[in-house]
Amino acid sequence: MAPRIDDVMRLCCEISTHDQIKVAVKNSTKGAMVAGGTAFVGGLLGGPAGIAVGGAVGGLLGSWLTSGQFRPLPQILMELPPNEKKKLYDDVVAVLDNMDWIDAVQLISLVMGNATLQQQVTAALLNYVTNELRAEVQYKG
Repeated sequence: MAPRIDDVMRLCCEISTHDQIKVAVKNSTKGAMVAGGTAFVGGLLGGPAGIAVGGAVGGLLGSWLTSGQFRPLPQILMELPPNEKKKLYDDVVAVLDNMDWIDAVQLISLVMGNATLQQQVTAALLNYVTNELRAEVQYKG
């Protein structure tokens, strides 16, 4: 099963490179820590008004820190843990509809040679990235 997952991952990397898809995965935990920390410090220094000011400043700072830098999607896909790769594999294989392939090269060739199939795989990939990774997408396709 692992080689087939690797084939689909290579396909997703090829499509995302072809369409110049970049994503920014937001780190909401870091933002929440910054916002909460500044609200706490504001409360210590200024009481109830300090909490409000610290929370507002912390919220802006947290938002700025977690706005995320856009990275090429293939880089992010290769860093996925095995369980996330399996989820993406399942989503893409559902689109491939029992298609048979020998290796990644053949799979890429079959999908890239069929515009409709390529669009469907791209849609599954973008759906996975936005719903599962909760990432912001830059897409030039």
